[in-house]
Amino acid sequence: MADEPALPVAAGRDKDERRRLMGRCALAVVGIMSTLLVYGVLQEKLMRVPYGAEKEFFRYSLFLVFCNRITTSMVSALVLLSSKKSTDPVAPIQKYCVVSFSNILTTTCQYEALKYVSFPVQTLAKCAKMIPVMIWGTIIMKKKYGGKDYFFAVIVTMGCSLFILYPASMDVSPLNKGRESTVWGVSLMLGYLGFDGFTSTFQDKLFKGYEMEIHNQIFYTTMCSCVISLSGLILQNHLLPAVDFMVRHPDCFYDVLILSTVATASQFFISYTIRTFGALTFATIMTTRQLVSILLSCVWFVHPLSWMQWVGAAIVFGALYAKTFSRNKLQKAAVVSSPSQGSVPNAANS
Repeated sequence: MADEPALPVAAGRDKDERRRLMGRCALAVVGIMSTLLVYGVLQEKLMRVPYGAEKEFFRYSLFLVFCNRITTSMVSALVLLSSKKSTDPVAPIQKYCVVSFSNILTTTCQYEALKYVSFPVQTLAKCAKMIPVMIWGTIIMKKKYGGKDYFFAVIVTMGCSLFILYPASMDVSPLNKGRESTVWGVSLMLGYLGFDGFTSTFQDKLFKGYEMEIHNQIFYTTMCSCVISLSGLILQNHLLPAVDFMVRHPDCFYDVLILSTVATASQFFISYTIRTFGALTFATIMTTRQLVSILLSCVWFVHPLSWMQWVGAAIVFGALYAKTFSRNKLQKAAVVSSPSQGSVPNAANS
Protein backbone atom coordinates (compact mmCIF):
# COMPACT_ATOMS: atom_id res chain seq x y z
CA MET A 1 0.00 0.00 0.00
CA ALA A 2 2.90 2.35 0.73
CA ASP A 3 3.93 2.14 -2.96
CA GLU A 4 0.56 3.31 -4.37
CA PRO A 5 1.33 7.09 -4.39
CA ALA A 6 4.26 6.39 -6.73
CA LEU A 7 1.88 5.74 -9.64
CA PRO A 8 0.36 9.24 -9.87
CA VAL A 9 3.82 10.74 -9.26
CA ALA A 10 5.26 8.75 -12.18
CA ALA A 11 2.29 9.68 -14.36
CA GLY A 12 2.84 13.33 -13.47
CA ARG A 13 6.49 13.08 -14.42
CA ASP A 14 5.59 11.50 -17.77
CA LYS A 15 3.07 14.27 -18.39
CA ASP A 16 5.65 16.95 -17.58
CA GLU A 17 8.17 15.24 -19.84
CA ARG A 18 5.66 15.15 -22.71
CA ARG A 19 4.94 18.84 -22.20
CA ARG A 20 8.64 19.67 -22.29
CA LEU A 21 9.06 17.56 -25.44
CA MET A 22 6.09 19.28 -27.10
CA GLY A 23 7.55 22.64 -26.09
CA ARG A 24 10.92 21.78 -27.66
CA CYS A 25 9.19 20.49 -30.79
CA ALA A 26 7.12 23.70 -31.03
CA LEU A 27 10.32 25.74 -30.66
CA ALA A 28 11.96 23.78 -33.49
CA VAL A 29 8.95 24.11 -35.81
CA VAL A 30 8.41 27.82 -35.13
CA GLY A 31 12.16 28.53 -35.36
CA ILE A 32 12.72 26.79 -38.70
CA MET A 33 9.45 27.90 -40.30
CA SER A 34 9.69 31.54 -39.26
CA THR A 35 13.37 32.08 -40.10
CA LEU A 36 13.25 30.31 -43.47
CA LEU A 37 9.94 31.90 -44.49
CA VAL A 38 11.39 35.35 -43.77
CA TYR A 39 14.56 34.31 -45.61
CA GLY A 40 12.55 33.22 -48.66
CA VAL A 41 10.54 36.43 -48.83
CA LEU A 42 13.63 38.62 -48.40
CA GLN A 43 15.74 36.85 -51.02
CA GLU A 44 12.94 37.25 -53.56
CA LYS A 45 12.53 40.91 -52.61
CA LEU A 46 16.27 41.61 -52.86
CA MET A 47 16.66 40.01 -56.28
CA ARG A 48 13.33 40.91 -57.89
CA VAL A 49 12.00 44.15 -56.37
CA PRO A 50 13.55 47.48 -57.47
CA TYR A 51 14.65 50.00 -54.84
CA GLY A 52 14.15 53.77 -54.73
CA ALA A 53 12.51 56.23 -57.08
CA GLU A 54 14.97 55.21 -59.83
CA LYS A 55 13.72 51.60 -59.63
CA GLU A 56 17.24 50.16 -59.30
CA PHE A 57 17.72 46.40 -58.91
CA PHE A 58 20.25 44.93 -56.48
CA ARG A 59 22.60 42.92 -58.71
CA TYR A 60 25.33 41.70 -56.36
CA SER A 61 24.51 38.09 -55.49
CA LEU A 62 28.01 37.33 -54.22
CA PHE A 63 27.73 40.18 -51.71
CA LEU A 64 24.69 38.48 -50.15
CA VAL A 65 26.69 35.25 -49.91
CA PHE A 66 29.53 37.12 -48.18
CA CYS A 67 27.18 38.77 -45.66
CA ASN A 68 25.45 35.48 -44.85
CA ARG A 69 28.70 33.59 -44.36
CA ILE A 70 30.50 36.19 -42.25
CA THR A 71 27.51 36.40 -39.90
CA THR A 72 27.36 32.61 -39.54
CA SER A 73 31.12 32.32 -39.01
CA MET A 74 31.07 34.91 -36.21
CA VAL A 75 28.18 33.20 -34.41
CA SER A 76 29.70 29.73 -34.78
CA ALA A 77 33.02 31.06 -33.41
CA LEU A 78 31.20 32.44 -30.36
CA VAL A 79 29.49 29.07 -29.86
CA LEU A 80 32.81 27.22 -29.99
CA LEU A 81 34.49 29.66 -27.59
CA SER A 82 31.58 29.75 -25.12
CA SER A 83 31.35 25.95 -25.05
CA LYS A 84 35.17 25.74 -24.67
CA LYS A 85 35.41 23.32 -27.57
CA SER A 86 38.48 23.03 -29.76
CA THR A 87 38.76 25.68 -32.45
CA ASP A 88 41.55 23.84 -34.30
CA PRO A 89 40.71 22.55 -37.79
CA VAL A 90 40.02 18.81 -37.77
CA ALA A 91 40.37 18.25 -41.51
CA PRO A 92 42.92 19.80 -43.91
CA ILE A 93 41.96 23.39 -44.76
CA GLN A 94 41.77 22.60 -48.47
CA LYS A 95 38.89 20.21 -47.81
CA TYR A 96 36.92 22.94 -46.05
CA CYS A 97 37.70 25.15 -49.04
CA VAL A 98 36.26 22.58 -51.46
CA VAL A 99 32.97 22.60 -49.53
CA SER A 100 33.07 26.41 -49.32
CA PHE A 101 33.71 26.96 -53.02
CA SER A 102 30.97 24.55 -54.06
CA ASN A 103 28.58 26.11 -51.55
CA ILE A 104 29.30 29.62 -52.87
CA LEU A 105 28.52 28.47 -56.42
CA THR A 106 25.33 26.84 -55.12
CA THR A 107 24.09 29.97 -53.36
CA THR A 108 25.11 32.29 -56.20
CA CYS A 109 23.17 30.19 -58.71
CA GLN A 110 20.20 30.28 -56.33
CA TYR A 111 20.19 34.08 -56.06
CA GLU A 112 20.89 34.64 -59.76
CA ALA A 113 18.05 32.28 -60.77
CA LEU A 114 15.59 34.57 -58.98
CA LYS A 115 16.32 37.23 -61.59
CA TYR A 116 14.76 35.00 -64.25
CA VAL A 117 12.23 32.70 -62.57
CA SER A 118 9.76 33.22 -59.76
CA PHE A 119 10.40 32.05 -56.21
CA PRO A 120 7.67 29.32 -56.38
CA VAL A 121 9.38 27.84 -59.46
CA GLN A 122 12.78 27.97 -57.78
CA THR A 123 11.52 26.47 -54.51
CA LEU A 124 9.79 23.55 -56.16
CA ALA A 125 12.77 22.94 -58.47
CA LYS A 126 14.94 22.51 -55.35
CA CYS A 127 12.90 19.42 -54.52
CA ALA A 128 14.54 17.69 -57.50
CA LYS A 129 17.92 17.67 -55.73
CA MET A 130 17.52 13.93 -54.99
CA ILE A 131 18.87 12.95 -58.41
CA PRO A 132 22.16 14.96 -58.24
CA VAL A 133 22.64 13.82 -54.62
CA MET A 134 22.28 10.20 -55.74
CA ILE A 135 24.69 10.76 -58.64
CA TRP A 136 27.34 12.39 -56.42
CA GLY A 137 26.75 9.78 -53.71
CA THR A 138 27.50 7.03 -56.22
CA ILE A 139 30.65 8.80 -57.48
CA ILE A 140 32.11 10.12 -54.18
CA MET A 141 30.74 7.81 -51.47
CA LYS A 142 30.36 4.65 -53.63
CA LYS A 143 26.77 4.36 -52.38
CA LYS A 144 24.17 2.07 -53.90
CA TYR A 145 20.51 3.09 -54.09
CA GLY A 146 17.45 0.88 -54.31
CA GLY A 147 14.63 0.92 -56.82
CA LYS A 148 12.38 2.86 -54.43
CA ASP A 149 14.92 5.71 -54.25
CA TYR A 150 15.03 6.00 -58.03
CA PHE A 151 11.22 5.76 -58.24
CA PHE A 152 10.68 8.69 -55.86
CA ALA A 153 13.42 10.72 -57.59
CA VAL A 154 11.76 10.27 -60.98
CA ILE A 155 8.28 11.09 -59.62
CA VAL A 156 9.53 14.29 -57.94
CA THR A 157 11.41 15.33 -61.08
CA MET A 158 8.27 14.79 -63.19
CA GLY A 159 6.26 16.96 -60.80
CA CYS A 160 8.93 19.69 -60.91
CA SER A 161 8.95 19.56 -64.71
CA LEU A 162 5.17 20.07 -64.85
CA PHE A 163 5.47 23.04 -62.50
CA ILE A 164 8.22 24.71 -64.56
CA LEU A 165 6.95 23.96 -68.08
CA TYR A 166 3.29 24.92 -67.58
CA PRO A 167 3.22 28.38 -65.95
CA ALA A 168 0.06 30.46 -65.67
CA SER A 169 -0.76 32.27 -68.92
CA MET A 170 -1.20 35.58 -67.09
CA ASP A 171 1.20 36.54 -64.31
CA VAL A 172 -0.13 39.84 -62.99
CA SER A 173 2.96 40.57 -60.91
CA PRO A 174 4.61 43.83 -62.08
CA LEU A 175 7.98 42.37 -61.06
CA ASN A 176 8.04 39.97 -64.01
CA LYS A 177 7.97 42.40 -66.90
CA GLY A 178 11.07 42.03 -69.04
CA ARG A 179 12.90 39.82 -66.54
CA GLU A 180 11.44 36.34 -67.00
CA SER A 181 13.61 33.81 -68.86
CA THR A 182 12.86 30.15 -68.39
CA VAL A 183 16.02 29.07 -70.24
CA TRP A 184 18.41 31.12 -68.08
CA GLY A 185 16.43 30.37 -64.92
CA VAL A 186 16.39 26.61 -65.51
CA SER A 187 20.09 26.64 -66.47
CA LEU A 188 20.98 28.37 -63.19
CA MET A 189 18.75 26.00 -61.22
CA LEU A 190 20.49 23.02 -62.85
CA GLY A 191 23.79 24.56 -61.72
CA TYR A 192 22.33 25.00 -58.23
CA LEU A 193 21.18 21.36 -58.06
CA GLY A 194 24.52 20.02 -59.28
CA PHE A 195 26.68 22.10 -56.92
CA ASP A 196 24.31 21.59 -53.97
CA GLY A 197 24.37 17.82 -54.46
CA PHE A 198 28.17 17.86 -54.47
CA THR A 199 28.32 20.12 -51.38
CA SER A 200 26.08 17.96 -49.19
CA THR A 201 27.78 14.74 -50.32
CA PHE A 202 31.29 16.09 -49.66
CA GLN A 203 30.14 17.40 -46.25
CA ASP A 204 28.88 13.92 -45.45
CA LYS A 205 32.26 12.48 -46.47
CA LEU A 206 34.05 14.94 -44.16
CA PHE A 207 31.89 13.93 -41.20
CA LYS A 208 32.48 10.24 -41.87
CA GLY A 209 36.21 10.65 -42.51
CA TYR A 210 37.00 12.82 -39.49
CA GLU A 211 35.74 13.05 -35.92
CA MET A 212 34.26 16.49 -36.52
CA GLU A 213 31.90 18.56 -34.37
CA ILE A 214 29.14 20.31 -36.33
CA HIS A 215 30.06 23.86 -35.30
CA ASN A 216 33.71 23.19 -36.14
CA GLN A 217 32.75 22.42 -39.73
CA ILE A 218 30.35 25.37 -39.89
CA PHE A 219 33.05 27.76 -38.64
CA TYR A 220 35.86 26.69 -40.97
CA THR A 221 33.57 26.23 -43.98
CA THR A 222 32.02 29.66 -43.58
CA MET A 223 35.41 31.29 -42.90
CA CYS A 224 36.72 29.85 -46.17
CA SER A 225 33.52 31.06 -47.86
CA CYS A 226 34.14 34.57 -46.50
CA VAL A 227 37.64 34.66 -48.00
CA ILE A 228 36.54 33.22 -51.35
CA SER A 229 33.44 35.41 -51.72
CA LEU A 230 35.33 38.57 -50.66
CA SER A 231 38.06 37.77 -53.20
CA GLY A 232 35.40 37.31 -55.88
CA LEU A 233 33.78 40.64 -55.01
CA ILE A 234 37.12 42.45 -55.22
CA LEU A 235 38.08 40.79 -58.52
CA GLN A 236 34.67 41.63 -60.05
CA ASN A 237 34.84 45.16 -58.60
CA HIS A 238 31.44 44.59 -56.95
CA LEU A 239 32.30 45.24 -53.30
CA LEU A 240 32.21 49.06 -53.32
CA PRO A 241 29.20 49.27 -55.70
CA ALA A 242 27.25 46.92 -53.41
CA VAL A 243 28.11 49.02 -50.35
CA ASP A 244 27.26 52.20 -52.27
CA PHE A 245 23.89 50.72 -53.28
CA MET A 246 23.00 50.05 -49.65
CA VAL A 247 24.14 53.53 -48.59
CA ARG A 248 21.83 55.04 -51.21
CA HIS A 249 19.01 52.64 -50.32
CA PRO A 250 18.91 52.12 -46.53
CA ASP A 251 15.92 49.78 -46.83
CA CYS A 252 18.16 47.43 -48.84
CA PHE A 253 20.74 47.54 -46.03
CA TYR A 254 18.10 46.45 -43.51
CA ASP A 255 16.90 43.68 -45.86
CA VAL A 256 20.47 42.33 -46.16
CA LEU A 257 20.98 42.57 -42.39
CA ILE A 258 17.78 40.67 -41.61
CA LEU A 259 18.50 38.13 -44.37
CA SER A 260 21.91 37.31 -42.86
CA THR A 261 20.48 37.16 -39.35
CA VAL A 262 17.64 34.74 -40.16
CA ALA A 263 19.95 32.60 -42.32
CA THR A 264 22.31 32.19 -39.37
CA ALA A 265 19.49 31.61 -36.86
CA SER A 266 17.92 28.95 -39.06
CA GLN A 267 21.27 27.13 -39.26
CA PHE A 268 21.20 26.60 -35.50
CA PHE A 269 17.48 25.73 -35.40
CA ILE A 270 18.20 23.07 -38.05
CA SER A 271 21.09 21.66 -36.01
CA TYR A 272 18.93 21.64 -32.85
CA THR A 273 16.04 19.88 -34.61
CA ILE A 274 18.17 17.13 -36.15
CA ARG A 275 19.95 16.42 -32.86
CA THR A 276 16.78 16.48 -30.73
CA PHE A 277 14.15 14.88 -32.95
CA GLY A 278 16.02 13.21 -35.81
CA ALA A 279 15.95 13.38 -39.59
CA LEU A 280 12.26 12.42 -40.02
CA THR A 281 10.91 15.39 -38.06
CA PHE A 282 13.38 17.71 -39.80
CA ALA A 283 12.44 16.42 -43.27
CA THR A 284 8.72 16.81 -42.51
CA ILE A 285 9.19 20.38 -41.27
CA MET A 286 11.31 21.31 -44.29
CA THR A 287 8.83 19.82 -46.78
CA THR A 288 5.99 21.71 -45.09
CA ARG A 289 8.09 24.88 -45.08
CA GLN A 290 8.64 24.63 -48.84
CA LEU A 291 4.90 24.26 -49.44
CA VAL A 292 4.08 27.24 -47.19
CA SER A 293 6.86 29.30 -48.84
CA ILE A 294 5.36 28.73 -52.28
CA LEU A 295 1.87 29.70 -51.11
CA LEU A 296 3.20 32.77 -49.27
CA SER A 297 5.17 33.92 -52.32
CA CYS A 298 2.14 33.45 -54.58
CA VAL A 299 0.08 35.73 -52.32
CA TRP A 300 2.79 38.28 -51.42
CA PHE A 301 4.33 38.74 -54.88
CA VAL A 302 1.20 37.93 -56.93
CA HIS A 303 2.27 34.71 -58.67
CA PRO A 304 -0.84 32.90 -59.99
CA LEU A 305 -0.49 29.15 -60.54
CA SER A 306 -1.94 27.22 -63.47
CA TRP A 307 -3.89 24.03 -62.81
CA MET A 308 -0.95 22.01 -64.19
CA GLN A 309 1.33 23.69 -61.64
CA TRP A 310 -1.06 22.70 -58.86
CA VAL A 311 -0.92 19.12 -60.17
CA GLY A 312 2.89 19.24 -60.30
CA ALA A 313 3.08 20.63 -56.75
CA ALA A 314 0.71 17.91 -55.48
CA ILE A 315 2.86 15.21 -57.11
CA VAL A 316 6.09 16.62 -55.65
CA PHE A 317 4.91 17.11 -52.08
CA GLY A 318 2.90 13.88 -52.07
CA ALA A 319 6.01 11.95 -53.14
CA LEU A 320 8.21 13.75 -50.60
CA TYR A 321 5.87 13.02 -47.69
CA ALA A 322 5.48 9.39 -48.83
CA LYS A 323 9.26 9.00 -49.08
CA THR A 324 9.78 10.55 -45.64
CA PHE A 325 7.32 8.29 -43.84
CA SER A 326 8.36 5.13 -45.70
CA ARG A 327 11.94 5.84 -44.64
CA ASN A 328 10.77 6.21 -41.05
CA LYS A 329 9.20 2.73 -41.14
CA LEU A 330 12.46 1.26 -42.41
CA GLN A 331 14.44 3.05 -39.70
CA LYS A 332 12.13 1.71 -36.99
CA ALA A 333 12.51 -1.83 -38.33
CA ALA A 334 16.30 -1.59 -38.44
CA VAL A 335 18.52 -2.03 -35.38
CA VAL A 336 20.79 0.99 -35.01
CA SER A 337 24.00 0.08 -33.24
CA SER A 338 25.28 3.66 -32.81
CA PRO A 339 24.08 7.12 -33.85
CA SER A 340 25.87 8.67 -36.81
CA GLN A 341 26.50 12.36 -37.26
CA GLY A 342 25.38 13.64 -40.64
CA SER A 343 25.90 16.94 -42.34
CA VAL A 344 23.75 19.90 -41.45
CA PRO A 345 21.96 21.45 -44.43
CA ASN A 346 22.90 25.04 -45.14
CA ALA A 347 19.98 27.35 -44.51
CA ALA A 348 20.84 29.50 -47.45
CA ASN A 349 20.33 26.60 -49.83
CA SER A 350 17.23 25.19 -48.27
